[in-house]
Amino acid sequence: MNRDKMNLPTFYSYYRSSCSWRVRTTLNWKGIDYETIPISLIKDEQKTSEYAFLNPFQVVPTLEIDGTLLTQSIAILEYLEETRPEKPLLPKDPIKRALVRSLVQAIASDTQPITNLRVIKYAGKEEWPKYWMTYNFQFIEVQLSSTAKEYCMGDEVTFADVCLVPQVYNALRVEVDMTKFPIIHRIYIKCLELDAFKAAHPHRQIDCPSELKET
Repeated sequence: MNRDKMNLPTFYSYYRSSCSWRVRTTLNWKGIDYETIPISLIKDEQKTSEYAFLNPFQVVPTLEIDGTLLTQSIAILEYLEETRPEKPLLPKDPIKRALVRSLVQAIASDTQPITNLRVIKYAGKEEWPKYWMTYNFQFIEVQLSSTAKEYCMGDEVTFADVCLVPQVYNALRVEVDMTKFPIIHRIYIKCLELDAFKAAHPHRQIDCPSELKET
């Protein structure tokens, strides 16, 4: 899209946030240009009064688009799918759509929330994220054994892949043994060959630390 910068969607994001990563991938996949405003979770910038005015949940991401502010990554994904149906990320078949949403919830509701930064800080246990990702991946692997081909749902890229990739990245960071989950790991590698996923990678974001930065 060729839009004046003033009219671009504004995306409030943190480079390593898996929720932000989901939305970045979807924006890229659908060819939506946007401006990124970094919000550092390490510096607690999500708790400032200025940002809390935009997002009362004090989390990332927030997407300002079509004259409104949207929060919560899965709600944003659904909105983009409904308003920008080109290059869909949900299958047409209702059964496949339900299976995709099941995988999305297994990641976005059952796995990511209990392994994010604020929960780890509260729990005060370094092994916490590794345990829970390993625990939940075993069930995701089973479901994928009946749905996956190239990607999570056959040969179609869907929201399941969009959500899976950031979670695997986080799992690798905490040294989850991915040899136990060959389907999950194979899909992760396959997705990262796609331009939309490559461009959304944390190490290619403007707020990524220089020592991790990739081009």
